[in-house]
Amino acid sequence: MESPNQDLNLSYPIGRAQLPDGSLTATERTALIQQLAELPAQLTAVARAVGGEGLQRSYRPGGWTGRQVIHHLADSHLNSYSRYRLALTEEHPTVRPYDEKAWAELPDVAATPITVSLTLLEALHSRWVTLLHHLTDEQWQCTFYHPGMQRDFTLDQALALYVWHGQHHLAHLKLLLPAASA
Repeated sequence: MESPNQDLNLSYPIGRAQLPDGSLTATERTALIQQLAELPAQLTAVARAVGGEGLQRSYRPGGWTGRQVIHHLADSHLNSYSRYRLALTEEHPTVRPYDEKAWAELPDVAATPITVSLTLLEALHSRWVTLLHHLTDEQWQCTFYHPGMQRDFTLDQALALYVWHGQHHLAHLKLLLPAASA
């Protein structure tokens, strides 16, 4: 039987997200943007190493399969990119949450090859990173309200959150690696 700490380690293998209280420095932003830029290639490499059969397994009891994780990242990061654009073009917009668990159960998740979502993430992150490199210090302080989380986010905080989110799910996929399962 798994201990509660073991389950927490499988749910949050890199720990929970830590968001900055204030503004990030230019150096901090650059480092986070670089991590966001590198994520699609890292996901592709781990997905290849896990293999098609391995991606059908869950990384923990009751957790998503590797396939669902990859498709979820495409869904989630597409939403985040849209939230950036809303925050940059509207005054403190309220963003629309979505039921990520329900989305992970939609038929396209099982029917679509993961290469489609990996390609989508590569293109999306290219656009997103280009946008991020061109934001002014003032734009980084634009905000949006997330009613599902019941809080405001600056774009600095959203950057930290989505870099963590990518690394969080990358760590889930790494739990599926053959050496990790042995």
